Amino acid sequence: MRPLRYSINITLDGCCDHRAGSTDEELHRYWAEKLAQAGALLFGRVTYEMMEAAWRLPVTGARPDWMADWMEPFARTIDAAKKYVVSSTLERVDWNAELVRGDLGEAVKELKRQPGKGLFVGGVKLPQALAELGLI
Repeated sequence: MRPLRYSINITLDGCCDHRAGSTDEELHRYWAEKLAQAGALLFGRVTYEMMEAAWRLPVTGARPDWMADWMEPFARTIDAAKKYVVSSTLERVDWNAELVRGDLGEAVKELKRQPGKGLFVGGVKLPQALAELGLI
């Protein structure tokens, strides 16, 4: 059974909103390496929408003007990663993603049973629910 690992960036005052903090080249390099080790990413709706808005690369593959050179490896890694999105409100997803519906525990157990590298989960609400189910 492949593992499900949770991690999140959090400030000393408890803020875990990626849009509110600042990161540097070292942190981007670290997370690009970690994400490359994952078989897939598991997101709730809020985290999926936030990460897609920030890191989805244009169809042309060109780096957006706002993106520093050192951010590109992270952007390419997360853009290419397989994603599963737990949501009861989204009707469809793309960005190399599939919706996860139904019983959360059973759905995640099935993802864990699939062959491949481990799963990574981020965010706040979804990981809390998964921890309560003993799945992380």
